[in-house]
Amino acid sequence: MTKTVIYDAVRTPFGKAAGALSAVRPDDLAATVLRAIVERTGLDPARIEDVIFGDANQAGEDNRNVARFGALLAGFPTSVTGTTVNRLCASSVEAVIQGSRAIESGDAEIILAGGVESMSRAPFVVEKSRKPWPATGNQTMWNTSIGWRMTNPALPKNWTISNGESAEKIASEWDISREAQDAFAVRSHELAARAWAEGMYDAEIVQVEGHELARDEGIRDGTSVEKLAGLKALFAKDGSVTAGNSSSINDGASAVLLGRENLDLGEPLARVIGRGAHGVDPDQFPIAPIEAANKALTRAGKTWADVDFVELNEAFASQSLACIQGWPDLDPESVNIHGGALAIGHPLGASGGRIIGHAAQELKRRGSGIAVAAICIGVGQGLAVVLER
Repeated sequence: MTKTVIYDAVRTPFGKAAGALSAVRPDDLAATVLRAIVERTGLDPARIEDVIFGDANQAGEDNRNVARFGALLAGFPTSVTGTTVNRLCASSVEAVIQGSRAIESGDAEIILAGGVESMSRAPFVVEKSRKPWPATGNQTMWNTSIGWRMTNPALPKNWTISNGESAEKIASEWDISREAQDAFAVRSHELAARAWAEGMYDAEIVQVEGHELARDEGIRDGTSVEKLAGLKALFAKDGSVTAGNSSSINDGASAVLLGRENLDLGEPLARVIGRGAHGVDPDQFPIAPIEAANKALTRAGKTWADVDFVELNEAFASQSLACIQGWPDLDPESVNIHGGALAIGHPLGASGGRIIGHAAQELKRRGSGIAVAAICIGVGQGLAVVLER
């Protein structure tokens, strides 16, 4: 069977809510990374057989197949098709998985995968009324930036709690203290700030013209456990999940160039050797990556003893710490060695491309190794990919 390799991976710096990238449409963010990746590799875009892009929202300017519009705005020929996929927070991991399957099955030689999200620009929406001009009653307006909306009342109530409430539930069930969560968040900010200062992200960053950022906008210098201890719990009266140990609302895009082996696209970064998905009860979503990664490693013919490092999306500190507990054979210090989403940010559709792309770039920097990229998903799912160089 044909192998899938990653030839390049890029992303924008991630902007914070109402921050530097909030004035940029999501399709323009997508076009930025798509255009950059073909320019960097010298790839003739006419050779791309599909653009597969993740996008979790799709309620605003990204509502009509943002993958196709991103490709058109990037100047690709109209012969280059595009499809948008939605697996919520793991949408761009799903894009990479679908692209790798297409290559391994022989359906394509070159796929551009990735994802985008502008949570700042996500619109407010209102359901249609049953009558064209209702005489009485009010309509609920929903904020589409994040979270449940228009939920089917047939679902069990305990399943439709907020992601933050689920993070609280996991903290309690897995005995994860407020102090441990805050310390993990501080670690994320410190490692991300150091990585940017040391150039660890230089190989993958492309700027949005006119909206340049020196680094990911959410990284906070001087964050400490003492400072975070002063923040109030958000989801329970005596809870432990705060704004300081949760990921934020962000904007950004990522792209990963996938192809079969031995193409004229330069030295590959890494090879995709395993994939895994796992589902749990929706209110248990933070721990779904545990079994997703275990499955991916088994399918790759590897064990945790073979893994050099992990890129785990940090939706919440409690979620990340629970996953680390669930992988007892993994060195916790090998997780997110250059910081994670608690500092970098979590623009939903783009985060999976970020963790896979950074894992591939880090494998190139090291020259060899095995990496796992794993991510939790609201409504109770997890995805993971194993990379090798």
